[in-house]
Amino acid sequence: MPVPNTMKKGDLEAVLFDLDGVLINSFESWYQAFNTMLTAYSKEELSRDEFTAKCWGPDLAHTLVALNLTEEAGEYCINEQLNLIGLIKLFPGVKSVLGSVRADYKLKVGLVTNTPKENVNRILDYFQLVELFDVIVTGDDVRNGKPDAEMILKACETLSVKPAHAILVGDTEMDLLAGKSAGCSVICVKAESAGDVCIQNLEDLFAVLDK
Repeated sequence: MPVPNTMKKGDLEAVLFDLDGVLINSFESWYQAFNTMLTAYSKEELSRDEFTAKCWGPDLAHTLVALNLTEEAGEYCINEQLNLIGLIKLFPGVKSVLGSVRADYKLKVGLVTNTPKENVNRILDYFQLVELFDVIVTGDDVRNGKPDAEMILKACETLSVKPAHAILVGDTEMDLLAGKSAGCSVICVKAESAGDVCIQNLEDLFAVLDK
C-alpha cells in the first residue's frame, strides 16, 4: 500500500485524523445520548442501524435539521454524551501510531472532527491524547462541518501545510468528501468509501507511509 498516488513520495507533510470511528469507538455513547434526546423531545427512538444510516458522519446541525429539531435539542444531546464518556473505547495502537507519525516520520499531526469542542476536550483529556496533536479543529471552530472542506483547510492553514501535502484518515463518506474537496489524499479506515487507500486498522497506516 503506497502513499496515495495523488501525492509524490516525499511531499507528505501532515496527517489529519478524524476522531469518532478512527481513534475512538464512541458509537454507543452517541447512540444512547441521541436516543435520550429524542425521547426528551417526543421523537421516536432510532435503531442502531437507523442511527448509523442517518446520523453517523454528518455534523449534528445537519442531523437536527433533517429531524426537525432545534439547537436546544442538540445541546441536550451533547450534554448527555458528556455523561457517557466511560462508554468510549480507545482503538488499539492509537497512542503509538500518533506518536510515531510525529517522532519517527517527522510529520505534523492534526485532529479534524465534527464533534463539539467541549466533548473533544473531555475525550482527549480522558485518554491523555492532547499532547499528540499539533492542531485540533472541532465542529465549534468552523461555520460548516464535514462534508464541507472548511475544517480540513483550517487545519492545513494552521499547520502551514498545503492540502495537497496532507493525508486525511477517516471512516465515513463525510470524511472522504471533505478531504477530496480540500485537495487532500484520503485513507479510509474500515469504510466502504473508496478513498485513495483503504486500511483495516489504524496501525496499517505505517504500511502506507513506508512505501
